Amino acid sequence: MQIKHAALAAMFTLASATALAATTVQVGGAAMYPDKTIVANAVASKDHTTLVAAVKAAGLVDTLSGKGPFTVFAPTNEAFAALPAGTVDTLLKPENKAKLTAILTYHVVPGDLTSKKLAALIKSGGGTAELTTVQGGKLTIAMNGPQNITVTDGSGGVADVSIRDVGQSNGVIHVIDKVLLPAS
Repeated sequence: MQIKHAALAAMFTLASATALAATTVQVGGAAMYPDKTIVANAVASKDHTTLVAAVKAAGLVDTLSGKGPFTVFAPTNEAFAALPAGTVDTLLKPENKAKLTAILTYHVVPGDLTSKKLAALIKSGGGTAELTTVQGGKLTIAMNGPQNITVTDGSGGVADVSIRDVGQSNGVIHVIDKVLLPAS
């Protein structure tokens, strides 16, 4: 009887591990677990240390750890490094918290917008769709090929979604290769 229970327990553990592995995505060398919040997962990604530092400096940890759901277009460290020299250091200063908060919340859209949902919005919009961010600005999304989604910001910059559909307990992350900037 004990052998049966042990075998069943082993099968259950293997099935659970397989199911968990199927729902996690690797970002920045770390597994992103769908039962963790946006912030809890972002902290684990070595590709998002600048974003995490900015979220902390802006005081947005509690917000992005909240219920949501949120869709976050998450720029990588390389995206932040591509900004003009000194930009990130300047934004991280306490006196620039309002500007930093505006830029970060410009990367957040209310709702759980998977790439499938985004593609449907683009299709119904005749090739583009406009999203309203938490900051209040607009982002334009479009398809660039059969599966790649681009995000155009208010300043005309275009980011590619490099990793899509990173499920979180409070939304979804799409990793992007540029920092989005609202219209001036």
